[in-house]
Amino acid sequence: MTSTTVELDPVCKALDDIASAMERALAGITTLRSLLAPEDQKNEAEFDPRDPGNKYAIGGLLKLTDRGIEICYRLFDAGKTRYAVKELMDISFGAADHRFKAWEKAGGVNRPKMPLD
Repeated sequence: MTSTTVELDPVCKALDDIASAMERALAGITTLRSLLAPEDQKNEAEFDPRDPGNKYAIGGLLKLTDRGIEICYRLFDAGKTRYAVKELMDISFGAADHRFKAWEKAGGVNRPKMPLD
């Protein structure tokens, strides 16, 4: 056994200990976030922004259903940007911008929420 190997063993153990402590800390932070998140954000995982039921076709154009509009609004409620909603909902930026302005006009996070039936 060389002296370099002997010196590396304590360093490797220290790195493993640090990595393990970081994993425990991140798990704790995740737990805290789930406990402190508003109920609306906890339910965010219950809907799929790319669900085909969020859109309908009119003459070759896809439009958002009432459910799709509510999902956009809930994404904005959760703090998502118009660019994030564009990507998540697979809509144009113009459509996301239009929905953002409508969400603001409806009261933003304080607007009445619609059911996602």
